[in-house]
Amino acid sequence: MSVQSRYKSFHYIQDLSKFIGQEVELRGWVYDRTKKGKLQFIQLRDGTGIVQCVLFKGAVTEEIFDKASEISQETSVKIKGTVRQEERSPSGVELDVLDITIIGHSQDYPITPKEHGDEFLMENRHLWLRSTRQHAIMRVRARVVKAIRDFFDSNGFILQDSPIFTPAAGEGTSTLFSTKYFELGDVYLAQTGQLYAEATAMAHGKVYTFGPTFRAEKSKTRRHLTEFWMVEPEMAFFDLEDDMDLAEDLVEYIVQSVLADCRPELVLLERDIEKLEKVKRPFHRMSYTEAVKWLNENDVKLIKKNADGTESHIDFPWGEDFGAPQEEALMRQFDKPCIVHRYPAEVKAFYMKRDPENPLCALAMDMLAPDDAGEIIGGSQREDDMEALVHRINEEGLPMEAFEWYVDLRKYGSVPHAGFGMGLERVVKWITGAKHIREAIPFPRTPYRVVP
Repeated sequence: MSVQSRYKSFHYIQDLSKFIGQEVELRGWVYDRTKKGKLQFIQLRDGTGIVQCVLFKGAVTEEIFDKASEISQETSVKIKGTVRQEERSPSGVELDVLDITIIGHSQDYPITPKEHGDEFLMENRHLWLRSTRQHAIMRVRARVVKAIRDFFDSNGFILQDSPIFTPAAGEGTSTLFSTKYFELGDVYLAQTGQLYAEATAMAHGKVYTFGPTFRAEKSKTRRHLTEFWMVEPEMAFFDLEDDMDLAEDLVEYIVQSVLADCRPELVLLERDIEKLEKVKRPFHRMSYTEAVKWLNENDVKLIKKNADGTESHIDFPWGEDFGAPQEEALMRQFDKPCIVHRYPAEVKAFYMKRDPENPLCALAMDMLAPDDAGEIIGGSQREDDMEALVHRINEEGLPMEAFEWYVDLRKYGSVPHAGFGMGLERVVKWITGAKHIREAIPFPRTPYRVVP
């Protein structure tokens, strides 16, 4: 007997097909209700699914029938009835109602079947989560999280938690949230767990961190949040090629796991499943230099703001980092992810190792996803030479005292190593086809919203 069945005094909608012809008790919320003469139809949801409950006036007392007539959207109820097979139903079953008990009344529920603006829905995010679309996205998110953990746990990785409070930036100081930390002065909410993952990788070989990270960017794009979840593996003795191979393996595993277990949710979301089925290794790869050449050959211009407020459209220059327009243009030629590698060192973080064949480039890579999803993974081979790392820390004007422990990793048995970060919400947005990244997390945080 499972733990769930030991303590369950009622039934879940997802299990009803096991109880055809039997009397069951459901508990949930009224998603919709309609009445046609002597029949009433209640769409009941309980978090595991939605089922139609049918009340026939001759099968229940007049009191029960009248009580059902007064039930409004999102009223919580307890319904007893007999499970009946119904091929026309999405769940394959319906419930012939015998009794209804109201648990909690709901009056003037604000989210109705009519169209609502984005701002209204965000203000009511705590209720918007109950809608079928948002419910489906959150179920996919949960499956993506499970797939990530399953992938790393079954491939010899050790989960290592990294701190949320950090003494310095991992990727520049301009996007940090700071706070006072007792007598020690300012500390920051972590942008990344990577530096700490490097330390634990020197102890365990292959590790991953998985938790919330924070960026104080005043960005309004459909890809950015100020608080998001990121998984970051770090591997001792890996080079850039190993890093890219692992990233491909992970993304293929995630997508195929979601396809196997969340097909009903993807259908509800009207996601093109055939596109997701193509997400299998090998992925496409091109160097940054090849990508710049392709952009210019295909007339994808860079828009520059002039001092007088006008705009100039110019060829994309080597050395500029890609933005959303360039990433989306590059990916329109592909039906599965592409890894762009060996970016200009000037646009990448201080800890990324330079390419020995071209010191102007870092041994860095970004994985771009199709369907205008953009970057979902960013990673690199890390600098393993202590002198080169110290030089870059000083060059960036970073406080050496905050990085002494990080430099120590190169002092005591340094080895080549690599890793990457994958934004959970960006992956969920891509897989589900969500319009905005704020739909990919239960309670999004943006520069202009911190409630609910």
